[in-house]
Amino acid sequence: GGAGICARGAGGFGRASGGCGDGILFANNEKATMQNLNDRLASYLDKVRLLEGDNADLECKIREWYAKVGPSCEPRDYSCYHKEIEDLQNQILCAAMETNKILLNIDNNRMTADDFRVKFETECGLRQNVDTDISNLRPVLDQLASCKTDLQLQCEALTEEMCCLKTNHEEEMSCLRKQATGDVSVEVNACPGPDLRKILEDLRCQYETLMERNRKETEQWYACKVEEVNLEVITSSQEIESSNKQVTELRRQLQALEINVQAQLTMKENLESSLAETECRYNRYLAELQAQISCVEQRLAEIRAEMECQNQEYKTLLDVKCRLEQEIQTYHCLLE
Repeated sequence: GGAGICARGAGGFGRASGGCGDGILFANNEKATMQNLNDRLASYLDKVRLLEGDNADLECKIREWYAKVGPSCEPRDYSCYHKEIEDLQNQILCAAMETNKILLNIDNNRMTADDFRVKFETECGLRQNVDTDISNLRPVLDQLASCKTDLQLQCEALTEEMCCLKTNHEEEMSCLRKQATGDVSVEVNACPGPDLRKILEDLRCQYETLMERNRKETEQWYACKVEEVNLEVITSSQEIESSNKQVTELRRQLQALEINVQAQLTMKENLESSLAETECRYNRYLAELQAQISCVEQRLAEIRAEMECQNQEYKTLLDVKCRLEQEIQTYHCLLE
């Protein structure tokens, strides 16, 4: 009868633990699920303890009834049920281990979900920072494009001006050639004057050298200016790019450090919670073991008391036997 009560208690605990597992798998709120699981487990443990107490009371009543009413024969041998009891205890331990594994898997999944959530938030922050950097660099790009167009317009204006100067120079040279090659017959009875053709040729040579020198100087100046502007644009773009790279690298390092700090904090919290849970669980387990030990000690004390009583009865019976043998011996002597 006691073994049947323990078996029914163990089966009820197994069904309760399975129902809690299904609730954990399909629950939305993890904290509420864990609280529900702990409450149900505590209630089932209380039920098991009550059933064990009832079982012990029934066993005591059965022993008392057999002591009062039962036959005075040897007690029954229940050693055949010991293997079944051990199997049931092993099943209970396996069920407890499975529940602990499920709880550990739930904690690990929660930690991984928190890590992925933190990584997603950091990636979103990085994307927002990059978008802001791009939006801040767009006006700089527009300014560079406007500077480029202005420089191109200035270059075109200088080329047009140079073309106009070339055409004007050619027109003036053609006019001077026409004037120099014209037929002029002047009869002067004065002394011969200076050679105008030679003077005009000298002037033309001086003018051409001056124009060539001015053209070279303007071309050199234009090339220098264009090169300076290009160097400024290149250096400014390189500086902007390097500064942006440094800023992004520093932001990534900062976010990586923040992620590591957050992960370490979450790991610390999870470890502290798991440590507290394990301490509570092992304290409960130690309390149960202490209760079982006290029950076993109480039973041992009862057994010792019964053995002492039986020894005392045996001694009294031996004394009575000795007296009876002595009386029988005396009767035999008298009869002889």
